[in-house]
Formats: sequence, structure tokens, C-alpha cells
Amino acid sequence: MIDLGISKLALIAVVALVVVGPERLPKVARMAGNLMGRAQRYMSEVKSEVNKQVELEELKKMQEEAKKAMQDVQSTVKEMENVAQNVEESVGKVGSELTTSLSEYDAFSDYDSYTVSPLREPKTNLRQGRDSWGVKRSAMPQWYKRSAGVKMKIQSGAARVKRHRRAATQIKTPKSFF
Repeated sequence: MIDLGISKLALIAVVALVVVGPERLPKVARMAGNLMGRAQRYMSEVKSEVNKQVELEELKKMQEEAKKAMQDVQSTVKEMENVAQNVEESVGKVGSELTTSLSEYDAFSDYDSYTVSPLREPKTNLRQGRDSWGVKRSAMPQWYKRSAGVKMKIQSGAARVKRHRRAATQIKTPKSFF
């Protein structure tokens, strides 16, 4: 980077004043400032484009990695399905052998007659929770409403303005110390 100290800037200003002249120096300085601003904006745009390209490449790499991971997961899922099918087949074979051996005993023949009773449905006609009249009535005690400043009565906007104006007009201005 260019190392410009105060002495160098003063020297440049004196030379510019001599070469350009005092009448055109403000215009030249303004033009130089505009050119520097444009150059800085151009450099920032280039930097942002380069950063976007780098991020895009990183996203593409991440996408490829995600696809590879997805393929790995799919292959393991297929392997697990195959294992599960093998287990089901072996359990089915053992189960069929067990049922044939159990059918020989009469003690288990009436097993199908036992049924499990379903769960009883809760009553839905009871008013519970937020919709309950009792809960709404006693949700917040009156003493707490008063101490917390909860509105207990509805007041119109005009009445509210009148109340606040009256309070503002009753405030007396302090007399001066002198």
C-alpha cells in the first residue's frame, strides 16, 4: 500500500495548487474524490463477486457430499431391509413351527376367545380448561388486578383524553428561584 504521511500530503497539495491553480483546484479535488470513490466501489464489487463464486463452489462441494451421504444412507437402508426380511422369514418359520406344536395342546386352543377391553373414552361434554366459566371468572382476583394496574372498566378515547388533559392543566409550573 502507498505510505502517505502528513508531510507528503502537504507537498502534494502545494504542487497541485501551483500546477492547477486556485480557481480550478476545488473542481479537480472533487473529480479526484469521485474517481477514488468509483474505484473503491468497483473493487468492493469485484471482491463481492469473488466471494460469491467461492461460496457457490463451496455449496456445490457440500451438495456433492450430501448426495454421497444420501446414497450411503439409502444403501444401508436397503441392507437393513434385506436383513429385516431375512429375520421375518426366520421368525415366520419358527412361528409356524411353534403354532403347529402348540395346536397339539388343548389348553391353548381357546386363547382366541380372550379379548382385550378397549380404553374408556373420556367425557367431552365437561367444560374444562380455558373455556370453563369457572376458570374465566376466577382467573385473576380483583385485588391483583387493582395492584397490577389491569384495566377493569372500558373507557372511551374521548374520556381518556379529557382525563389526561385535566391532569396536565392542573400541574402548576414551578416559580423561578430568582
